[in-house]
Amino acid sequence: MTNPIRLIAGFIIACALTACAQAPLRVPVEEARQQVMATERAFAKTMADRDHAAFARFISEDAIFLSGKTLRGRQEVVDAWARFYVKPDAPFSWEPDAVEVLASGNLAHSTGPVRDPQGKVFARFSSIWRLEAPGQWRIVFDQGETVCECAKTP
Repeated sequence: MTNPIRLIAGFIIACALTACAQAPLRVPVEEARQQVMATERAFAKTMADRDHAAFARFISEDAIFLSGKTLRGRQEVVDAWARFYVKPDAPFSWEPDAVEVLASGNLAHSTGPVRDPQGKVFARFSSIWRLEAPGQWRIVFDQGETVCECAKTP
């Protein structure tokens, strides 16, 4: 005959293990903000270092890049961006100037200027990052917008 206490204990352990396996990744908001800021900088460094393989590691499997033609999925993004990594000098650079994170700590938005090789800002990027594993943020959405040098009206 099965011991009911063992049965209940086994059930509780099984439920706890299932809950742990299904629990979303959670990071305190300020810690997540710092992680995303550092991740965005490391992502941008792939361009400066001319390291296309490193660039690819920051792209989520189901990423969408929305600049001109919509690029869907890691492979399509990586293939399309390969042209920016061919020449010895980077055609542009970027850096984050703001990061916001959801209260859950697993989804973030980063934005910042995009500069030409001479340092002139010609666009701004806007990226959505998802925490896919502990300490592993990957980009899921990205869009660049040209900066207008329009005359400001009073």
